[in-house]
Amino acid sequence: MSVTRKKPWNRVSLPVYSVSSWGQKPNMHVCTYVSAVSMQPKRIMVALYNGTQTLENVSESGAMILQLLAPSQYNLVNLLGKQSGKTIDKTARLNKRKLLMNWQDQAVLKDALSCMYLKVLSTINGGDHMVFICEVTAWKNLNDGLPLTTNYLHEKKIIRV
Repeated sequence: MSVTRKKPWNRVSLPVYSVSSWGQKPNMHVCTYVSAVSMQPKRIMVALYNGTQTLENVSESGAMILQLLAPSQYNLVNLLGKQSGKTIDKTARLNKRKLLMNWQDQAVLKDALSCMYLKVLSTINGGDHMVFICEVTAWKNLNDGLPLTTNYLHEKKIIRV
């Protein structure tokens, strides 16, 4: 597809993350609306889709773990992003496949490139997403490599642009 046929917001390939959240029903969620907003202190903006289990968990706990995904994890997008944590137990499915490890006392994807523990500072209604401004309180690089991107997901026909 010609780049000029894409909508302006789809012309840039974005990194693909997963948000690990906890509460009464732990969950993982795919997220691409993420951006650094401050260098010092290190702050990150994460937008979570309304009506999701992850949004409920983060709103309740005031924290989340942001995981940068690797291209080898593209096949997790259908589970983490296209199915609801309100109706299925994503953590149990990931555990069964031996894809999780513990970091900061929470479940994370062991093949992710990195993890950041984010403490919510403020929330903004962004329309169909809630925007969280968060402070990075801990981080860890887990694996080497380049990140999974929205272009790669498009090439694999997992998402449309």
